[in-house]
Amino acid sequence: MMRRDCLALLSAAATAPAWAAPDCTAPWPLWKTFVSYFMQADGRVLDASTPQKHSSSEGQSYGMFFALIANDRPRFDSLWRWTVSNLMGGQVQGRLPAWFWGLAPDNTWRVLDTNSASDADLWFTYSLLEAARLWKEPAYERDARLLLAEIEKREIANVPGLGPMLLPGELGFVHHNPERWTFNPSYQPPPVLRRLVSASPMGPWGAVARNTATLYENITRPSGFAPDWTAFTLDDSGKGSFGIHPEKSDVGSYDAIRTYLWAGITHPSDALSAPLRSQLAGQLKATVANGQPPESVTVSTGVPKGTGSFGFSAAMLPMLRAAGATKALEIQRQRVADGLQQALLPQNAQQRQPPYYDVVLSLFGQGWLDGRYQFTRSGELEPAWTKPCRATPVH
Repeated sequence: MMRRDCLALLSAAATAPAWAAPDCTAPWPLWKTFVSYFMQADGRVLDASTPQKHSSSEGQSYGMFFALIANDRPRFDSLWRWTVSNLMGGQVQGRLPAWFWGLAPDNTWRVLDTNSASDADLWFTYSLLEAARLWKEPAYERDARLLLAEIEKREIANVPGLGPMLLPGELGFVHHNPERWTFNPSYQPPPVLRRLVSASPMGPWGAVARNTATLYENITRPSGFAPDWTAFTLDDSGKGSFGIHPEKSDVGSYDAIRTYLWAGITHPSDALSAPLRSQLAGQLKATVANGQPPESVTVSTGVPKGTGSFGFSAAMLPMLRAAGATKALEIQRQRVADGLQQALLPQNAQQRQPPYYDVVLSLFGQGWLDGRYQFTRSGELEPAWTKPCRATPVH
């Protein structure tokens, strides 16, 4: 019954005008879909697409953010409890979540990689801070501040000639001979950075936000696309510059798609909003011109390859709205609705789990477009349930 209801609601959404606000008293259909297919009763987010049937800190942190948007406190709590118990060794203080958990070769379920993933750590912290504020629960803020202290201690690098920057994880992203730092541009959503500035005024987050702008300015020229990974390297004279990562090349694809999503959902009065959308205009132009986003792009040349999945279309919805590209917006919106409907057909969903990443990107992009949430200039979350329903404003 739940699956039929979800399909019916998704089909109805496909024909609704793009500016329609949600009914604040109604459940969020796509959140129900996420819970049905990806979330276990104990709070574990399962991605069954790998042999390890894994869970990741990313999936857990995204799940908490979506649960907050949906005003689903019981599932928010279960997601965080599972994370602490299984990715943090049962305690928050002095720990960062391990990023990868699943079925080991010895058929035990456990942490498979103890390294952290800083994007997930930021989303955990953000969701806990905002849950504390919106649900008036001090325990969430206590955990958020404990986690934030570890992020600032272990995942921030003071890079010569640049300043404080967020490393992708605690280990393995600082190299020597030559001195090189690896960054992932999609790990730093501006609204999250803004919220951390207010949570930790003496912390590095204002500088991280400014340096994120510097990063985008350097890595997106001249094509207007973002790479999945980039490197900041010191030359023999000690001068640093951004450039192509020697192992990961300058391809922008499954990580970089989130950079366009973050640029689109950033509040228009944020100082980062207009520059980011301008610097990332190559992806916008390619989507409008070709009728769908490319799956990957060689950033140095701007040459696209392949067609991105419907999740890529979902990630582009906020940027298309901000650009006023009405026709392209409706094309991509319909592509998202069609993709979700196809993935959730009983004969397809019974054979395989729906595509995790596409559903996640749809929750972010379609959820924002439908007015389920937005961010303030200072990065606070405004979910639809906190105020009378209204449409997402045109930027």
